[in-house]
Amino acid sequence: MKRFLLPLGIFLALAVFLGLGLKHDPREVPSPLIGKPAPTFNLPTLADAQRSLRKEDMLGKVWMLNVWASWCGACREEHPVLVEFAQRKLVPIYGLNYKDERPDGQAWLREGGNPYVESLFDQDGRVGIDFGVYGVPETFIIDQQGVIRYKQIGPITPEVLRDKIEPLLRQLNG
Repeated sequence: MKRFLLPLGIFLALAVFLGLGLKHDPREVPSPLIGKPAPTFNLPTLADAQRSLRKEDMLGKVWMLNVWASWCGACREEHPVLVEFAQRKLVPIYGLNYKDERPDGQAWLREGGNPYVESLFDQDGRVGIDFGVYGVPETFIIDQQGVIRYKQIGPITPEVLRDKIEPLLRQLNG
């Protein structure tokens, strides 16, 4: 009887861990950057290569950073949602044009509308890597002190805005 207790205990422990794992949404990958300062950056804007923005320029306000690219199919799905959301002026939205070509990114915004206060141009993707981006689109909510409060992996949908982002913005804007 004792010889079956160890395998039974291991089996039960594995069953508990597998059961707990099935309750998690595989699309919600926790970011190690949540609750930590946003990485520093100094990037040219997509519209003007001579003009740049730094993280320090954003301090003092809650802002959204949306990582996007003209070659991204999921970004096409998300873009109209962002354009409509930007019209509500609940939060300034900054874009991070990721591993794209400047003319392609500029054409995208001319054709589909521009929800961004500014879009940063991250041609080599180094700033995206600092933010832990491994696919586009991804979106971050960053507070007044420059701390990352939320990360959305995948397209922003009306449901994500209603259920996650807008309540967080109300909380952060107090």
